[in-house]
Amino acid sequence: IGLLDHLKIGRAVIMGLSMGGYIALRAIERFPDRFRGLVLCDTRSEADSNEGKIKRAAQAQNVKTEGIARFIDLFVPGLFYEKTFETSPHTVELIKGIIGRTPPATVAGTLIALAARTDTTSSLYTIKVPTLILVGQHDTLAPPSASNAMKEKIPNAELHIIPEAGHLSNLENPQVFND
Repeated sequence: IGLLDHLKIGRAVIMGLSMGGYIALRAIERFPDRFRGLVLCDTRSEADSNEGKIKRAAQAQNVKTEGIARFIDLFVPGLFYEKTFETSPHTVELIKGIIGRTPPATVAGTLIALAARTDTTSSLYTIKVPTLILVGQHDTLAPPSASNAMKEKIPNAELHIIPEAGHLSNLENPQVFND
């Protein structure tokens, strides 16, 4: 909202992928008049379960004690559809590099912030702007079932499942994602 104010943009279309989707949902919940459209990609509205929060806290602690390399080894396989490792290894290496260059304290802080995020499910019914939901067919972190649950609650939302993609559907199948 601060950026929109700085740029003197009254209303915008907001798009969020994964944790960006959590941010987009919270922004439209708090400032609905600032948005004229919403795109949610490979995300969900629910907060983490207690089990999920404990898992993220353990990941944060492990990043601090074991470093980023171990986190990458454990985390990256869940981001991608298994065939992506064969068909697009450069995409996998790109993401490993981005994560690898992120300071451990930043990764740990992000994991804690994700665990503490607000559940925005109850506000989905109040979304009045055109909404597009995109999800990778093989996304295990924010599966199509979670996207479908959001679609059912957001009035007139449109859902598209991106084939041959996991959690990073924009990178795994960019042609279909962009279409």
